[in-house]
Amino acid sequence: MTGQAEASDRRTGPGAATALSDPRSWVDLHGDILFRFALARLRDRHAAEEAVQEALLAALGARATFAGHCAERTWLIGILKHKVVDHLRRRIRDRGQGDEPDNDTTEKSAFTWESAWRQPPRRWSSAAQEDPASDLERQEFAAALRECLAGVPERAAQAFVLKIVDETDSDEICKVLSITPTNLWVLLHRARLRLRACLEQRWFLARDQTSAAKDAKPPAQPKGKPGKGRP
Repeated sequence: MTGQAEASDRRTGPGAATALSDPRSWVDLHGDILFRFALARLRDRHAAEEAVQEALLAALGARATFAGHCAERTWLIGILKHKVVDHLRRRIRDRGQGDEPDNDTTEKSAFTWESAWRQPPRRWSSAAQEDPASDLERQEFAAALRECLAGVPERAAQAFVLKIVDETDSDEICKVLSITPTNLWVLLHRARLRLRACLEQRWFLARDQTSAAKDAKPPAQPKGKPGKGRP
């Protein structure tokens, strides 16, 4: 049995505490996942690489504290979360506080002057029995979401990922991003609007077009010799 297979067995063995694999294999086993996790939150490849390196070094020094109550990758991601937050704090401190300019026309165009939807947002998915989790588990939807997040202003995207994806407490997000609770609400609101507009085009409309194309295909003709009345 290979070292990678043994590590997998230790992570998934029923009823037994999880054991750490050889730290020399962490990059091969978890490097890509950790990097994508950091990149989605920091939106900077160099900063993401630094955060992953810092997390792996911290994990190396904290091996004795690993109790084995979670999977190795979950433990590493937990450490990486703290390193990502540290990077965000340093970035905000270096750039100085201040909100993003209010030049986003998406919010203005989405509502009437009475704050009502001009066009109500469509449901996540009728094919998934209106369950967003069913769509989120799909690889195609995850890819579309990543692409759409890349088009959301940086601070709004960070707020959205921290709050919705990482389920970070609102007070903690405000401390990390140096914003007020009202600013956080505005950022989340803008992020949802941008994502809604983008996903309508990249995911829902594309799926509808694919489904329509499939429905438009003529039924397959039965194989064999044609019967009477057939040309």
